[in-house]
Amino acid sequence: MTLESLPGSSGYLDLFPERRMSYFSNPYVLGLTVIAGIGGLLFGYDTGVISGALLYIKDDFEIVRQSSFLQETIVSMALVGAMIGAASGGWINDAYGRKKATLLADVVFTAGAIVMAAAPDPYVLILGRLLVGLGVGTASVTAPVYIAEASPSEVRGGLVSTNVLMITGGQFLSYLVNLAFTQVRGTWRWMLGVSAVPAVIQFFLMLCLPESPRWLFMKNEKDKAIAVLSKIYDIARLEDEVDHLSAALEEEQQRKHTVRYLDVFRTKEIRLAFLAGAGLQAFQQFTGINTVMYYSPTIVQMAGFNSNQLALLLSLIVAAMNAGGTVVGIYLIDHFGRKKLALSSLSGVIVSLVILAGAFFAETPGSSNGIYGWLAVIGLALYIAFFAPGMGPVPWTVNSEIYPEQYRGICGGMSATVNWISNLIVAQTFLTIAEALGTGVTFLILAGIALLAVVFVIVYVPETKGLTFVEVERIWKERAWGSSYNTESLLEHGNESN
Repeated sequence: MTLESLPGSSGYLDLFPERRMSYFSNPYVLGLTVIAGIGGLLFGYDTGVISGALLYIKDDFEIVRQSSFLQETIVSMALVGAMIGAASGGWINDAYGRKKATLLADVVFTAGAIVMAAAPDPYVLILGRLLVGLGVGTASVTAPVYIAEASPSEVRGGLVSTNVLMITGGQFLSYLVNLAFTQVRGTWRWMLGVSAVPAVIQFFLMLCLPESPRWLFMKNEKDKAIAVLSKIYDIARLEDEVDHLSAALEEEQQRKHTVRYLDVFRTKEIRLAFLAGAGLQAFQQFTGINTVMYYSPTIVQMAGFNSNQLALLLSLIVAAMNAGGTVVGIYLIDHFGRKKLALSSLSGVIVSLVILAGAFFAETPGSSNGIYGWLAVIGLALYIAFFAPGMGPVPWTVNSEIYPEQYRGICGGMSATVNWISNLIVAQTFLTIAEALGTGVTFLILAGIALLAVVFVIVYVPETKGLTFVEVERIWKERAWGSSYNTESLLEHGNESN
């Protein structure tokens, strides 16, 4: 068997075009994707809701109003929890499965939402943010891997990107909720507390879903894995998929049974894959996306719009564009490709950040609600329009598909941890840097980082559109050991199958 004849590879599907699947062709896979993607909804809701809630938390707690550091800590404590959740989530995924990891995340998130809603002071609120972060961090690792492992390779990008759509949809929903509760007593408590609802819904729906078929195969539960795969593929392709997974399992069993964190850095091809995956996650954050989402109401107020409700309404429009852009990305990522999509996205992000910087440089105290304020809002909207289809879904999609089976949980967790650490740095420093250097300079710094990201993608990130997990693994081995590796390994693989 050559790579071209592997199930799901472009060569295989050219030979058997009737076995090619489309995004909507299997309702079971799509339903599984949406239910798993509720973890993304929690992720997005939490990142979006705090931006509006913070406006009212400052009204209730004088100490928060007087301290930028305390405001940043309320935002950032969820990121601390997410870092811990992501770092441990990879191990939990590999040891106990994707399904149990999701259920655990839902329980922890729900507990955090209740603590936040009942918080009598900022410090209990910070504890609730930590718990919510733990749940979100675990979910951020689990959902993309679970979806990717149940997805046919030809639509894997679009299905994993659906999780990103749920993230952006969660952000949009958070702004709707923020607006709905602006005139309700206990505004921010409702805003933060209702986040428990989707977590509870996902918990009960996940009880009805199976474990990832690839994880089941890895744990030698073949009958259960085949039962799941039979709901995804027709009988002809199912046989090929099972044969392929059996061969992959045999190869995995010949390697070390226990993978440790340090093994990621000891093996050259895994090290290269992790560099690409973690680098994409870092650049996703350092190009400023969660600066926009966490602080968009504050940025709008800095641009001269002083009403809390108007700031939330304008931020709602930005969040709607984020969700809409992700829908475009779901189509483009399996047609245009991951690498091209990331590069075109970053190019637009650079232009948008320069516009934002220019608006804040040009604004004067006497120009509130004038042309420069609107220019800042337009810059935010353009930023989202370019970011959402590309650098929104690409890092999560690439990280769900570039690691071998035995490394997928650990490397996915480590790269997600890089994302959350980068997220924490941006959230904890943006307001401080903006106050010290000015908002315009801050956005110029982000534009410079986006330019570095373009270089990084060109040099380190391969195109993985339409490739099977085995084909992607071959790319890293060829990059690590030279083109001769691929020829030799294909000959070996062919001899084994004869």
